[in-house]
Amino acid sequence: MDQNRLGGGGLSRSVFNFIINDYSPPDPWPDTTSKSIIADLNKGDKLNGENYDIWSRKMWYVLEEQDALESINHVMSHPDEGNTAQHKRDLETYNVWKKKDSTIREIIVSSVADDLIYECEQYPTAQAMWAYLREAYGGTTVTRLRQLTIKFDTYKKCHDHGVKQHLRVMSNMIAQLKSVGHVLSDEQQVQAMFRSLPNNWEHFKVNLSHNDSIKTFVDIVRHVELEDERLGAAKVVLNAFVAESSGTKRSSFKHNRN
Repeated sequence: MDQNRLGGGGLSRSVFNFIINDYSPPDPWPDTTSKSIIADLNKGDKLNGENYDIWSRKMWYVLEEQDALESINHVMSHPDEGNTAQHKRDLETYNVWKKKDSTIREIIVSSVADDLIYECEQYPTAQAMWAYLREAYGGTTVTRLRQLTIKFDTYKKCHDHGVKQHLRVMSNMIAQLKSVGHVLSDEQQVQAMFRSLPNNWEHFKVNLSHNDSIKTFVDIVRHVELEDERLGAAKVVLNAFVAESSGTKRSSFKHNRN
């Protein structure tokens, strides 16, 4: 048998020695990746105490994509002192976990509003930080449910939101209420949509309020989208007419001067 090979000819002794003594696993999360994620989180909406549901979903996908969910579900303790091969492996494993955990903590802190940063920094691990935020802002309290309900019942389309964005906001609020156990009836959803539309849609609201075919939120959304398309097309025609009329007047004015 070749004394320079191990495992029945599988690995040469030099390769085996390299794996045991010299090989270092790659960085589980390159600094450039974490910096890019943090930069993206700083541009988006941060946890402000009232948007935990959507924030936690976004963060969950970020951590899952980076294979880092283990960091908020698992905590490692520093291994006891020792100089055995097993101790060396345990210490290396702990150091890898510690580095990733530190990165996750940095990412979480970067994704919360400034006034929540100090609260987060009190917790030594990503798991403890995540658990605190879930407990503090993810619970369904009577106050929280009341806030969501009032917001939904009184919501009006923002002047700087397009119709499609407005529909997404309404749909998200319905989903948020459902997630905390408050399921709205079809009629409640339809009536809320009517209330949320701006005053210049009054004629549309009056006409549709007598339309028996509108029974669900999906129904009203379809009609709102069609009305938005109709208004858009009418605006294009009007602008073209105004531009044509303006050009005709200028031509007539020049002709008269001549």
